[in-house]
Amino acid sequence: MSEANSTPDAPGGKSPKPNKPYPDFPLFPHVTNRWAKKIRGKLHYFGPWRDPDGALKRYLEQKVALHSGRKPREDTSGFTVKDLANQFLNAKQNLVNSGELAQRSWDDYKAACALCVDHFGKNRIVADLGPDDFAELRATMAEKWGPVTLGNVIQRIRVAFKFASDNDLIDRPVRYGQAFKRPSRKVVRVDRAKKGPKLFAPAVIHQLLAVASKPMRAMILLGINGGLGNSDCGRLPQSAVNLETGLIDFPRPKTGIPRRCALWPETVAALRDALAVRPNPKDESDTDLVFITKYGLPWAKDSADQTLAKEFGKLLRSLKLGGRTGLGFYTLRHTFRTVADEAKDQPAVDYVMGHESGHMSSHYRETISDERLRAVSDFVRKWVLGPDVVAA
Repeated sequence: MSEANSTPDAPGGKSPKPNKPYPDFPLFPHVTNRWAKKIRGKLHYFGPWRDPDGALKRYLEQKVALHSGRKPREDTSGFTVKDLANQFLNAKQNLVNSGELAQRSWDDYKAACALCVDHFGKNRIVADLGPDDFAELRATMAEKWGPVTLGNVIQRIRVAFKFASDNDLIDRPVRYGQAFKRPSRKVVRVDRAKKGPKLFAPAVIHQLLAVASKPMRAMILLGINGGLGNSDCGRLPQSAVNLETGLIDFPRPKTGIPRRCALWPETVAALRDALAVRPNPKDESDTDLVFITKYGLPWAKDSADQTLAKEFGKLLRSLKLGGRTGLGFYTLRHTFRTVADEAKDQPAVDYVMGHESGHMSSHYRETISDERLRAVSDFVRKWVLGPDVVAA
């Protein structure tokens, strides 16, 4: 606040300085007949001596901004961080309702918005936020998260604030500054290198298969046989699985990209075993699912609380397997891709994974033969089971 914002009772007058209204009063009487306080090495004035209550009120309104080194806003009304969170999440909820956005993604956006509200304050004016604010937020986030999570949350926050700009909720785009960026690819690579490869060795896969329940055994085999992830297994319909031909034709629920994979004899047998003990679903809409929990529910949920991930985590802990942190069911998909790439048929591997290649050739390629898919599948099978077992 500049000196011009408060007028002394008598400029240049010789009125004796008043005492503070009470000992803990945060302001002091300045010789210019105004209540003042030195903040970050600079004097700020809040009102005339005759109105200590008004001066205190003004100080409290501007306290956070001044102690943070920012210029306080004279107008405290406007579009707040809470307003932004509510309008942004309502818009995203509409996309969830129309099937254009996954509930899991909405939950992630909600967590990012809650972080902003908690850090900036629900009544903070969005237009008042500047580079220093976002730099401080990023530093706080970096203290508890690694580069990958940090980058993902930063991206979600930027999406939310861009929503305010794109929809004319604020007069100008938010100024993030140079600091509020996702970690560089180099930083992410270095972090991953420190943790080591995100892979399961064949011996570990054998251990998991040996102690897994029939449904879990089938899902583990789907993960390493065809790179199916948590949601893939949880939402796999029986209509997509042909146990006679040993093929799965199932677009990825996450992206809708077509996917087809050839099943190992071991995977076909495990699926038959799982279907034989499959409980009846509680909801008729789940009747076609391959996997149903003992409670009659799908293994996949729309939230971050994934049943398959939790149960697989219990299995890993029961075996007391050492190694890097962050291993889970999705590691089977990482392992499949890593090994399958050695088969030297990237288009076929992409098709099995449900990955959309950016290469121009993928635009013209309409299909890939089942023989090529089986070649990839057999290559990974030999790696997992060993050439002697496969030959037998």
